[in-house]
Order: sequence, then structure tokens, then C-alpha cells
Amino acid sequence: MYEGIREEVCRANLELNERKLVISTWGNVSQIDRSIGVVAIKPSGVPYEKLTPDLIVIVDLEGRVLEGELNPSSDTPTHLELYRRFELIGGVCHTHCPWATAWAQAHRGIPCFGTTHADYFYGEIPVTDRMTNEEIRGEYELNTGRVMVRRFSGLDPMQMPAVLVAGHGPFTWGEDAAGAVEAMLTLEEVAKIAAATIGISPQQPPISQALLDKHYLRKHGKNAYYGQR
Repeated sequence: MYEGIREEVCRANLELNERKLVISTWGNVSQIDRSIGVVAIKPSGVPYEKLTPDLIVIVDLEGRVLEGELNPSSDTPTHLELYRRFELIGGVCHTHCPWATAWAQAHRGIPCFGTTHADYFYGEIPVTDRMTNEEIRGEYELNTGRVMVRRFSGLDPMQMPAVLVAGHGPFTWGEDAAGAVEAMLTLEEVAKIAAATIGISPQQPPISQALLDKHYLRKHGKNAYYGQR
């Protein structure tokens, strides 16, 4: 019944490894089918070289396993909270890729220093508040999702498909699992370039609003004109 979504999610998870965004088991990708209310997600702790579509776990939006012999990712409650709160997203990705994670560990958002960043993210990539001891000791994974949602008050998750969880690492999302992985790949490159920019020019300001608007809006939105239509 779930063969299609399992294959897509398996492929997206394997791409994380192929793109060198993860080592060991440091990451996971999921995808939602909102028409039937199910999410497919990587099983917990399974090495990428052993991952096959039949091992992908199917859960409902409350986290109940509907199909699969293995435990779903320990980050499943985080993914589910994002799906519940960001109703237009279709895929979620989490890694500990080094450059984006370094910014998260520094508790710093990634400024938009140039057009490479502006082509994909509309402004500074946000970092969450530090989680409280109560949030960490309680429903940690669910609260990780909640702290991200809280940070997005006033922000459009479709214009900013990435967030850094302070002290933890990055999450990205997209229209599907493949889109979430593409956002993670782009985030990692932007994080690396931004770190290099600060190394060269520690007081470098962000680009102008006019340049941000031009580069973001020529690729996104109803008046976009980049690429083939």
C-alpha cells in the first residue's frame, strides 16, 4: 500500500549519504501523504548502507506505527510537529552536517551576505531560542519541534525552508522528501560560504533589501522568471 512513498523516502535518505551530508546514522528524512494522513520516515539507527525501501517506517500524525518492523527515527515527534504546524510542507530533513551545525552550536543565525543565499532563502536563516531544562527533560523531541515553530512566528516557512536549532543542528523542509534534501544541501553550502565571508570580513553587513528581493523573487513567487516555464 505504501510502496511509492517508501521508495521516495528511502531514495532521499540515501541521497544524504551520497551527498556527504551525513556520516554514520546522523540524519533522517521523512515525507507526508496528507491525503491519507501518513508519514514515511527512516528507521532509528539503521546505517545508510543497509537502508532499503521495505525498512522505511509508516506512522500516522500521532506517531503510531502503521507499517514497518523497526522503530521509526527518534526524531519522529519533531517531524510530526512540523507537519502539523506547517501545513504546506511535504518533506522534512534533519542532519548534523558540519557547517550548518557549527552555526547552530554558536547559536547564530546565518546572515544573507550575498545572492547565492538570496536565491534560496529569503533573509537570515533563523536560529531558535535555547531549549529550557524543562523542555529538554520533558518531551524532548516534541519540544524540539515546538521551539522551531515558535521561532517561525511571523515568518513564512515556504520562504525560509530551514532553521537552526540552537546547540543542536539544522532542519529543512520542502514540497517532498527530495525537496527537503535539496534545501539541506543548499543550506550547508550557504553556511560554509557565510563562515568564510566572516573570516575575510568580520564586520560584513548583509546584502541590501533590494538585492535580496531581486534574487529571491526572480526564482520564487508568481512573478518569477528564472529558468524555463
